[in-house]
Amino acid sequence: MNKFKKLPVFIAAVLMMGVSCSDEFLEVAPAGSLAGPLLENQSGVDGLLIGTYSALNGVFGNRFEGPNHWVTGSILGGEANKGTDAGDYSSINPIQRYAIDPTNGDINNLWNGRFEGISRANGVLRTLASAGDQILPGDAARIAGEARLLRGHFYFDLKKHFNSVPLIDETVDPADVPTVPNTPDLWGQIEADFQFAYDNVPADNGPGRVNKWAAAAYMGKAKLFQGKFAEAKTWFDDVIANGVTSNGLKYALLDDYAQIYNAENDNHAEAVMDVESANNSGSTQNANYFDDLNYPYNTGADGPGNCCGFFQPSIELGNSFRTGADGLPLLDGSYNDPANAVANNFKHVIVDGQDEGTFVEDTGNLDPRIDHSIGRIGIQYLDWIEHPGSPWIRSFPYAGPYSPKKYIYYKSQENSFTDGSSWTRGYALMNYTIIRYADVLLMAAEAEIEAGTLDKAMEYVNMVRARAARAEHWVKNATTGLDEANYNISEYTAFPDKAFATAAVRFERKLELSGEGHRFFDLVRWGVAADELNAYLAYESQFLVTKFGGASFTAGKNEYLPIPQTQIDIQGSDVLTQNPGY
Repeated sequence: MNKFKKLPVFIAAVLMMGVSCSDEFLEVAPAGSLAGPLLENQSGVDGLLIGTYSALNGVFGNRFEGPNHWVTGSILGGEANKGTDAGDYSSINPIQRYAIDPTNGDINNLWNGRFEGISRANGVLRTLASAGDQILPGDAARIAGEARLLRGHFYFDLKKHFNSVPLIDETVDPADVPTVPNTPDLWGQIEADFQFAYDNVPADNGPGRVNKWAAAAYMGKAKLFQGKFAEAKTWFDDVIANGVTSNGLKYALLDDYAQIYNAENDNHAEAVMDVESANNSGSTQNANYFDDLNYPYNTGADGPGNCCGFFQPSIELGNSFRTGADGLPLLDGSYNDPANAVANNFKHVIVDGQDEGTFVEDTGNLDPRIDHSIGRIGIQYLDWIEHPGSPWIRSFPYAGPYSPKKYIYYKSQENSFTDGSSWTRGYALMNYTIIRYADVLLMAAEAEIEAGTLDKAMEYVNMVRARAARAEHWVKNATTGLDEANYNISEYTAFPDKAFATAAVRFERKLELSGEGHRFFDLVRWGVAADELNAYLAYESQFLVTKFGGASFTAGKNEYLPIPQTQIDIQGSDVLTQNPGY
């Protein structure tokens, strides 16, 4: 998608309404209402649609509710720690220990935000139905397709977070919404929405809007989550063979991995579906407000944000980037062995109380994506300075030695690609990519494995690894121009059997998509969440005892969040059923 300025639905609708000068102008709608005939025209419906798009990045200004799932996808997935210290945003503390309570207000905001998006999409569809011939048939089909793709996205998000939620489409009277029970049977509606969008939204759909191929990719993802691998493969094949961006660019992997997360390169050939951002637009909510905490701690003028130190990559994730002499990942899990750990002499830091005087940089083989993904001491941090270690970490014993590095703005972009109108410099302007082409390739690789075509699966994985292997784009020392670490990555030469291929593809997703909010949901759909996350907790708790000591993931419970107690209190326990274990 290309850039458009996101507007709250009511403002957008008011600005875009068409009203003629006639006696009918005196027949005003009830005070406080923007429904009905006032919006039953092209500009009115399009204004409502823009309001639906604006719900993609969250509508309540709650960081937990953001589209990047930094808490529910990455922290719950074990690839990041909450960061900062125990007292800051303490409501996340039990979440990262898999001890969340249904009364947690953050999950209620997440629930509200996604249903607000659904409500807005339904409003578009109801108004379209009432507008009749006020809107040309082709435009009506396109608008309906966009609204339904967005609704499908919101329902997909609810499905993977809560599993069982009320199913409410445009035919449900708003007055009856409180009586609709929750159900896990959502896939039929999600698939119907994506199919309609695929059939009715053009490939070239103009700036800032979803297109036909976003619908196809999302349909493939929905099929994959249900284990319908053959059907998923058909959809991914279509996207890979025919998909183009709304600019008409053929989907492709960017040459430079870092440019995926650079605001100056938004709307690139790898972006299949994204959330648009805008700065200095009157509201920091139009920028990446959901990431304003997620910068290194207390950087001053030497680093971005100058704030909070949240979202610190986990020690286990850092270790995962270790490669063998052959340049391949250590799929046997030995990356966590003491001889292989990449944790920046972390035990020394704990023993000597953050004194890094004897620190020695890691010299082992590393996948180069580590230094595009993780801020490590002694390594150049974008165009700022080398990461200084302790000065940018609020509490080593609580959250470890690393800082986030994806979706961080550059020093050269201060006040041009950031919104400095609020309390922190951390409101950045870069699109968050909901689905990108590398994600599609790796999902397609999963489907190919199930089809028995292991060579094709390896081809897709190697495409992703070949991009990472472009040495001219590895992180360089700002003074010497030399590589910042001993980067060593190669392509696979064989997938000898299904088990190996599956392990390789799953690990590639971990490396390629780290910190992008996918990991937890991948582990759940693969059916390995309990084993993987309990192993992660056991490893991480060696270093972060006060945070993870005694924590555990409970199979049959922690795969989904609890239904918010606030919603049960509003609708009644006879309407909403709590998820198992809560």
